[in-house]
Amino acid sequence: MTGARPIRPGSNPVSGGDRGPDDSGPDSVGSDGRVAAVRRLSAVLVAPAVAVWLTALVLLGCPAAAGAWVATTSALAAPVAWAACRRWARSEAGRSARGTALARVSAGVLVCVAAASAVVAFKVHSVRTGPVPDLAARGVTVTAEAVITDDPRIRQRRGGVTRRDSVVVEARLVVVDTPETRFRVDVPVVMFGSGPGWTELLPSQRIRIRGRLAPADPGELTAALMLVRGPPQQPDSPDAGPSLIQRGAGALRAGLREASDVLSPDQRGLLPGLVVGDVSRMDDQVRRDLKTAGLSHLTAVSGSNLAIIAGAALLITRWAGLPLPVRAALAIAVMIGFAVVARPSPSVLRALVMGSVAAVALGTGRSRDGVAALSATVLALILVNPGLAREYGFALSVAATGGILVLAPRWRDRLARRMPVLVAEALAVPTAAQAAVTPVLVLMAGTLDLVAIPANLLAEPAVAPATVLGFAAALVAPISMPLAQLLVRPAGLAVGWIIGVAERAAALPFATVSWPGGLPGVALLASAAVLGWFVLRRPTGRRIAIAVVIGALVTVLVVRRVAAPWPPPGWLLVACDVGQGDALAMSAGPGEAVVVDTGPDPGPADRCLRDLGVRKVPLMVLTHPHLDHVGGLAGVLRGRAVGAAVVSPGRVPEGEAARVSRDLRERGIPEWVVTPGTRWRFGGSDGTLELTVLAPGDGEARQGPGEGAIANNASVVLVARWSGAAGNVIGSALLAGDLETEAQDALLRQGVPRVDVLKVAHHGSSRQDPGFLAATGARAALISVGATNDYGHPAPLTMRRLAWLGMRAYRTDLSGDLAVVESGGRLAVVPRGHRTT
Repeated sequence: MTGARPIRPGSNPVSGGDRGPDDSGPDSVGSDGRVAAVRRLSAVLVAPAVAVWLTALVLLGCPAAAGAWVATTSALAAPVAWAACRRWARSEAGRSARGTALARVSAGVLVCVAAASAVVAFKVHSVRTGPVPDLAARGVTVTAEAVITDDPRIRQRRGGVTRRDSVVVEARLVVVDTPETRFRVDVPVVMFGSGPGWTELLPSQRIRIRGRLAPADPGELTAALMLVRGPPQQPDSPDAGPSLIQRGAGALRAGLREASDVLSPDQRGLLPGLVVGDVSRMDDQVRRDLKTAGLSHLTAVSGSNLAIIAGAALLITRWAGLPLPVRAALAIAVMIGFAVVARPSPSVLRALVMGSVAAVALGTGRSRDGVAALSATVLALILVNPGLAREYGFALSVAATGGILVLAPRWRDRLARRMPVLVAEALAVPTAAQAAVTPVLVLMAGTLDLVAIPANLLAEPAVAPATVLGFAAALVAPISMPLAQLLVRPAGLAVGWIIGVAERAAALPFATVSWPGGLPGVALLASAAVLGWFVLRRPTGRRIAIAVVIGALVTVLVVRRVAAPWPPPGWLLVACDVGQGDALAMSAGPGEAVVVDTGPDPGPADRCLRDLGVRKVPLMVLTHPHLDHVGGLAGVLRGRAVGAAVVSPGRVPEGEAARVSRDLRERGIPEWVVTPGTRWRFGGSDGTLELTVLAPGDGEARQGPGEGAIANNASVVLVARWSGAAGNVIGSALLAGDLETEAQDALLRQGVPRVDVLKVAHHGSSRQDPGFLAATGARAALISVGATNDYGHPAPLTMRRLAWLGMRAYRTDLSGDLAVVESGGRLAVVPRGHRTT
């Protein structure tokens, strides 16, 4: 959504006051002539803007010759169409104005299509011909110099045993060295790198890299992809560093990040994203909640941010008594400066051009038409950068602004008959924006955000204070960090409100529902909209619709929870559905749980504990430092007090082990290495949980066919026993971590206790000792595994062995979360019934 607001009928956008239809003066918009002129301008501009967008969208995927042919044909057809429409106008008595308008629109569309086609043809030719595309087609490894054009983006790699984040960097190649020759070029590329030295790069900085060129994706205005080997190097050139403007912008962004360190982890990650689009430190669960609640647009800096910043600048300059043209010029300067700091993303460019048009109208004292301004903005930006035609961010920004300009005034006026105008506008604006972007979201992701409108209504009041205070803190930080931190604290309160809204909205049933994606989904949505319009246009239909909605809400929020509550009452253990990884929770009292492993990502781990109502973790056990068992640590720590953490004596892989230790140390959580026989008891009068460590012994030699197997065989192994209020034993479970055959055989020789439930080791891999499985005597086997994994887990051989031993296997990839409960004095497994990741 954007910060644009519809102009009320009869209002003067210059003075801000209301004027009647009979008001005179150069600023009056009440006259029929002025309104008709504005409407004609909108009609003349909308058609060319749409035509240019569609032309660029299609021709970007075609050869340059196709664009040249369309440009030539359209240019030749424009005067023919103009002459034909003018002749038609003269032949129709009394309809000359209509014919003239049609002539203008037709000729304008064809001229703009010709211009767009020529630009696209030139751009496509420049990126598909020359030495770089030729080298990319052959996969040649080159040494090159490039100029960074955007901030590096971290791309997290999911799965695996260690963290292997990569970096995506947009740049322009300027020098390419091959073993045979050197080329001086100027073409856009996308680079993929990893390792240190990337995240510190700033736009306009020149670097030297070595890597293999590969063909770019079809339809993209990119000459090649480059798979970079090693870190970026600094060339010897004196102008290799970033420009003065980009150094200043980087300092402001870094200052805001540093000032935000006084906030909680989730707030310090969101505030820079909300203010300047810097999401480098955003919490994964906050990101998921914002997306589910339809609030992810808040971190994509757009018109709302520019409108807030420009509005604050205009307010300050008005208090200072500056003349109107000066105020408008300063507003434009502030918006340009903000765009540099926030980076010119497609939505920022669209908002900047529109905001500049509005500021010029303000400074000259002339009224403006929002639809015409939006159309002119789209037209200009696509002619300058036709690649925007394929950017979903640009489409979402334009659609939201168009919805606010076209739909919101009508909906506001209808709602104002039944409620105060301010309330009507507060409802109409986000509703119109969400209605306009929904087709784009369906086309892009195939989902419908049902909670987006109420979530935006609740979150919107906090956006302005957070943005203004955050941007002020960024400006002040290079001068006085204590003052910047003082400004950040109230901004953190506003950000905390947004996080709370997103968290609660995302937790609602059916917050996001699946919908057919692509063009079929858009067609189905259009059919549903037409049907809804026919139903809602009559009072009887509206009453029926309200009754249906109320019934659905009662079913979802009340009946569904009563019929299938989660977690099941009296749950003892839950194997969380975290994808390809392990995360378990064992009840340790009301609102408390012992957590064993955290899965690969923070989001699913936090979601599982939230669903269970866990607010405190007296003990956390991290069986071994593989990413699929410790990657979600931040999710467990989010908003929860953790008493202590038990870790494996094995420190392989060292990188993940060191990261875990650092995170625990920063939170002040003790890190323990314990020996077999260590016990803990949790619970109270209603029942107890007793945990006993079986393995590994400190100092034991680890065995295995590789580093991964050695780390797996150092897993902490636990036995959990549950007792009732009267001290009677209810049941037990063996939590085997990722043990493989070598460690299972060693544990078998020491003696394996018989249990009721087995958490199968290593996600059901084939490296299972049959004697170990048989010795447990378990009746149920829990397998935590991802629905799509490259390891073949669970192995068919393991599944057959479990069946032969009479164990019933339960899998998170098929049934979602798995709860172990007491049933008739024995243990039973209750699947949630659907996947939650």
